[in-house]
Amino acid sequence: MTAQEVRDFWFGAPGSDAAGQPRKEWFVKSEAFDEEIKQRFGAIIPQAIAGGLREWDAEGPQGVLARILVLDQFTRNAYRNKPESFAGDALALAAARELADSGAHKQLPPLLRAFAYMPFEHAEDAFMQERAVELFTALAIEHPGFDDMLDYAHRHRGVIARFGRFPHRNEILGRASTQEEIEFLRQPGSRF
Repeated sequence: MTAQEVRDFWFGAPGSDAAGQPRKEWFVKSEAFDEEIKQRFGAIIPQAIAGGLREWDAEGPQGVLARILVLDQFTRNAYRNKPESFAGDALALAAARELADSGAHKQLPPLLRAFAYMPFEHAEDAFMQERAVELFTALAIEHPGFDDMLDYAHRHRGVIARFGRFPHRNEILGRASTQEEIEFLRQPGSRF
């Protein structure tokens, strides 16, 4: 498995009709899409979670992004509603921070940059949420069409500011929910 295969699957192979086009599967739960990820990439997800696939980083920002996709996106699909779905978050965030702190994230095309920023948005950490909003704000200013992603960054930040964690993860992670969190989860749009 190569970093290019991961990017081609997620973003479409260069030159294909799907290349660089947003996919509805990214943000809509689909058992078929989850199963496709398990079948195609199931062997490398545990490798990435164990700290592997770092050789991809030698390819530059695109290689680092491929590793982030496995750690931050593929885990959420392959292990949906299981604690393992968040098992790659720390490594994904570390890779995303390295890209952003070095400025290398700006070498990525806009849509790819957005996925390099997702680990900030997924972090249960107020400082990382601020960073997500900063990065998505800059992306939306530089490249029109990213306002929805910026809105989601604001929404994620608001949940962390209010609760210090994402309440929708509580049941999956075996955490007790507060009454305020239970009430919040009854509201439409409270789950990401």
